[in-house]
Amino acid sequence: MKYIGAHVSTEGGVENAPVNANKIGANAFALFLKNQRQWVAKPYAPATIESFKKNCEIYGFAPAQILPHDGYLINIGSPDPEMLEKSRAAFLDEMQRAEVLGLDRINFHPGSHLQKVSEEECLKTIAESINITLEKTKGVTAVLEITAGQGSNVGYSFEHLKYIIDRVEDPSRIGVCIDTAHSYSAGYDLKTEQGFTETFAKFESVIGFNYLKGMHINDSKKEFGSRVDRHESLDKGTIGIDLFQRIMNDPRFDDMPLILETPDEEIWAHEIAQLRAFC
Repeated sequence: MKYIGAHVSTEGGVENAPVNANKIGANAFALFLKNQRQWVAKPYAPATIESFKKNCEIYGFAPAQILPHDGYLINIGSPDPEMLEKSRAAFLDEMQRAEVLGLDRINFHPGSHLQKVSEEECLKTIAESINITLEKTKGVTAVLEITAGQGSNVGYSFEHLKYIIDRVEDPSRIGVCIDTAHSYSAGYDLKTEQGFTETFAKFESVIGFNYLKGMHINDSKKEFGSRVDRHESLDKGTIGIDLFQRIMNDPRFDDMPLILETPDEEIWAHEIAQLRAFC
């Protein structure tokens, strides 16, 4: 089954995310577990945790249909010791929040070297950060999101993600999220049928579909290989609609959250219905 949704608002509390997802006809959703632009937040009240779980049950959202996203400030590959310590603490908090909500995965951008160390050194630090966090949590998979490679961000190639995966001590708790806009901007030709076939054959060869735990379904404002991260609504960007038809008709992408991060939330219900019609 295809689990299709969007990154919905948690205004008023995380317990509102399943409600908001249901309103747009989604059977999957993403959410921030706290304010994405703050380092620290209060722990969830017991009533919040109970309400979140109850609403997920009411609207039929199992953990495999939910892909939370960590905060934007976190850089677990930072070359700056103080920033690295702060990022690791915040990442642990995000993982623990997912754990108490009964979620089984959390999506994050790998990190940035900030032009201060090599990409390889940054990737090693990310793997070390993941290992530290996994030792202090249970039941939650850390899901690496492929990046567009903008600025000093690492994680823009399958080989980068594989390098990290190979250094994670518990391979059962590491995964990957493919963002279609990021991948296209990073130089993976998802626009053509041949490019789609070749890209995912390479993904299987380098990483393996067993590690794919979710996707972000976005068109791109920027051209192929631009290394710029700019999402666009479906069929309004440089990728076009054919890619999304292929994804919806490919069983390799069943039973995982397929999440819209397109910029116009007013048409999310339409985009979800459009994607579902392709199945």
